[in-house]
Amino acid sequence: ATDSATGNTFSSTGQYDRVTLFIDFGVTTSGTYLFDQINNAAVFVPPNPIDVVYTNLVWSDEFNTSGNNPVDATNWFHQTQLPAGGNWFNNEEQHYTNRLDNSYVENGSLHIVAKRETYSDQSSTKQYTSARLNSKFAFTYGRVDVRAKLPFGNGTWPAIWTLGKNINEDGGFWDASHGTTNWPLCGEIDIMEHGLGALNHVSAALHTNCAGCSGNTRNFRSTTLTDVASNFHIYSMNWSPQQITFLIDDVPFYIYNPTVKNVDTYPFYEDQYLLLNVAMGGYAGTIDPSFTQSSMVIDYVRVYQNTLGIAG
Repeated sequence: ATDSATGNTFSSTGQYDRVTLFIDFGVTTSGTYLFDQINNAAVFVPPNPIDVVYTNLVWSDEFNTSGNNPVDATNWFHQTQLPAGGNWFNNEEQHYTNRLDNSYVENGSLHIVAKRETYSDQSSTKQYTSARLNSKFAFTYGRVDVRAKLPFGNGTWPAIWTLGKNINEDGGFWDASHGTTNWPLCGEIDIMEHGLGALNHVSAALHTNCAGCSGNTRNFRSTTLTDVASNFHIYSMNWSPQQITFLIDDVPFYIYNPTVKNVDTYPFYEDQYLLLNVAMGGYAGTIDPSFTQSSMVIDYVRVYQNTLGIAG
C-alpha cells in the first residue's frame, strides 16, 4: 500500500489484532485513502430472510376439478359493486363480473379472464370486463403461496394481494360484518403485481397509513422475470409479527421490517383476506389497442401457519 500524501509504502498483508489509522496527523493535506479487501477471516453467515417458518397447511384451493366449472363459492366471493362515483380505483377501466366468461375453473386451474367488450352494469358502461375474487378465509400471520401464470398485453394489471378484514369498502365480502376501518389504516399487502412497469416486471408493496406509505408507496420492491405470461411462478409472502418477506419461486427479494412498528407502519396484527384480480388500464398504462382477452391462470392458493398463527 502507498501513502498518497508522502509516497511512503508499507506492507498491508499479514495478521493483525488491531489497526490504528491516523489521517494526515491533523494536517489538512489533500490525498486519497483507499482500503480494499479488509478481511478478519470470519465466515460471513447471511441472516435468514424467513424469521418464522410456517409449515401447517391451514387453507387452500387446488382448483382440482375437471371440465369447466364455476369458482368454488365456499372459498371465494365475486366483488362486483362499483365504488362510489361509478369507477374502480386507480383510474381502472373494467367492470368486474361474476360470469363464467370472466372467471372459471378448468382442468385444475382457476382462470381470471380480462376481456375487451362493451358491458353495462350499475348504470355504467365500460369497454372491458374481468373478475375480482375475495377469499372467504382470513388469517393473522402465516405464509401464502400462489402458483400463477400472468396475462399478456400492455394495460393488463394482475394482482395477488391482501386487505385487512376490517376494511370499510362497500361491496367487499367482509364489509357488512367487519368493515370499520378505512384504507390504508386496514393495511394492504401486495404479494404480486404486474403491469406497473415493463413487461415481465413484477413487484411487491405495502400500503399503510404512514407518510409516503399509502398510494404511491415507498415500501416497494420490483424484480424482473423473463416469462411471466408463458410459465408458472410461485409468488409468496411470509408474514410474521416482526416482518413480511416476499419471495418468487422460494427466493426472497424484499423484506419489510420497519424499525418503529405501530398502527401507521405495521397495521398487520389482525386478519387479512386474499384478493385475486386482473384490472385494466389506469396506473398500468395505456391498454394495447389490439387487446382482445388474456387470463391470469392460477394452479393453487395455499396458506400455511403454525402455533403462532391465528386463522379466522
